[in-house]
Amino acid sequence: MSTGPVYQVGRTFLGRLALGADLLAFLRQTAVDNGVRLATVRAFGAVQNAVFAFVDQHTRCYHAITLNENLELLNLTGRFSWNDGEPELHAHVTLSDAEGHAFGGHLLPGTIIFAGEYWVQELLERAGQ
Repeated sequence: MSTGPVYQVGRTFLGRLALGADLLAFLRQTAVDNGVRLATVRAFGAVQNAVFAFVDQHTRCYHAITLNENLELLNLTGRFSWNDGEPELHAHVTLSDAEGHAFGGHLLPGTIIFAGEYWVQELLERAGQ
């Protein structure tokens, strides 16, 4: 049973991803520009290249993976919040290449958008919880 805070759904933002923009920065800035404090974030589409990471569970180190090719963005799932006064987007991606091979991991800066759509769902902490 969860003992964490309970949230209610706030505003919902839907839109198109901007051609040529960095995916992580674009989604983070979208939340900031709309005054969001906490949200779930989702996206799908296509990217011109991708940078993501695998986390070594023993060393807790991120190992960056760069794919310099056109890829389908099958799914992006993440959480937007503020950490020490700074906006933060923690997101994971699933991607596929022209042969249908799937890749994925922790999204890093450097993934460039070709096309797609996003969904930012604001979360509001319920008073008294």
